[in-house]
Amino acid sequence: MRCPFCGNDDTQVKDSRPTEDNTAIRRRRQCTNCAGRFTTFERIQLRELSVIKSNGQRAPFEREKMARSMQIALRKRPVEPDRVDHIVTGIVRRLESLGETEIPSTVIGEMVMEALAGLDQVAYVRFASVYRNFGEKKDFEEFIGGLADERD
Repeated sequence: MRCPFCGNDDTQVKDSRPTEDNTAIRRRRQCTNCAGRFTTFERIQLRELSVIKSNGQRAPFEREKMARSMQIALRKRPVEPDRVDHIVTGIVRRLESLGETEIPSTVIGEMVMEALAGLDQVAYVRFASVYRNFGEKKDFEEFIGGLADERD
């Protein structure tokens, strides 16, 4: 593992333990060159997933990118980061269990929206506004009106 501080390739594992939900292994490492300490996470990957974007291009699936987009939608919302990580893990497991190696971005986007809808309504609207490319005030009004109709 390369040291994030000095770039040295030689690091030592000082401590390993499973994460709370047992979906990854947390490793504390120390660089043999600069003595910098950092943490890495090792996750089980059942299959190599790729995303088929709306323009037809294919790209490797990035768990971190999906988590980052959810965290942006959840910025300044009262949701624990561990809960977000647990939801991201659940979505990744669902994607892996589909049996496909190439997944349309729309499937991933809908899964994220579904998860955010159950987690935080404000984050759900924030994510939807970017994902569905709201351009005008009426787009928000129609979407929020649809939310009100679903509750009734």
